[in-house]
Amino acid sequence: MADMTLKSTKSDTALPPAKRAPMPRRTKILFYLVAWLIVLMPFLFWRGTWFGRPLTDADITKYLHDDKKPRHIQHALVQIGERFSRGENTRQWSPELARLATYPVEEVRNTDAWVMGQDNSNPQFHDALLKMLGDSSPLVRSNAALALVRFGDATGRPQIVSMLKPLAVVAPSAGRVTGVARAGEPVNHGTVLVKLENRGQLVEVRAPISGHIRAIEAQPGADVSQGTQIALLNPGDNEVWEALRALYAVGRPEDLPAIEPYKNPPREFSQRIAQQASETERAIRERSALR
Repeated sequence: MADMTLKSTKSDTALPPAKRAPMPRRTKILFYLVAWLIVLMPFLFWRGTWFGRPLTDADITKYLHDDKKPRHIQHALVQIGERFSRGENTRQWSPELARLATYPVEEVRNTDAWVMGQDNSNPQFHDALLKMLGDSSPLVRSNAALALVRFGDATGRPQIVSMLKPLAVVAPSAGRVTGVARAGEPVNHGTVLVKLENRGQLVEVRAPISGHIRAIEAQPGADVSQGTQIALLNPGDNEVWEALRALYAVGRPEDLPAIEPYKNPPREFSQRIAQQASETERAIRERSALR
């Protein structure tokens, strides 16, 4: 029988793979440099924005005066607060914390109010917090009022009660509405609610608190004047929680109508809100009965 085995011919023979030209040294260096930066940049960003990184005394003092980088000031403030919570002496920075109560950056004032509330034996902080009740930012006013409760001072009680109510947002300037957020959406502090065009300049009206958009009263294409109410925000879970806890200590019977809705809150609120509202109401009624 004839041999039926097929034999390879020269045309069937597999050719060896072509050798690639070696990568130029300069290109190789650039490749590794880019790869290294891809790994390094997120780390540097994290390191620069993470307030948990420990600072030395000298670092804290330096950061508290770094007006070019307000986040450095915040970092120092957080570190001071953590040191105080560990029982360390932080009085050397008390004058600086009192000074920062009027700092032009809202985030710094807000953090400052929270930190000063940690040391309720410091008269400098007490005086500074009382002045912060007149701050232009509702978030700063609220943090100052909550901090004062730790001093046994109920002066900020009206501000605390307002934390349970919808917050009106007004137009900071006149302009034509070019964009709006949607009612019912959750928002964080700083979320853009309405965009206005004023003489060719874009004005972004941002949420002064975190919560939910109850209503947007500005319509696209409409002209609004300065001071016109353009949005209404419902407070967020954490803001309501902190307000209810503070009113547990300083609330009065006239505050009960503001507390009542949270005994059966909307679904966007956590279960702890209903429980705290009931406990706060009970504490207020018991205090009232003892008078």
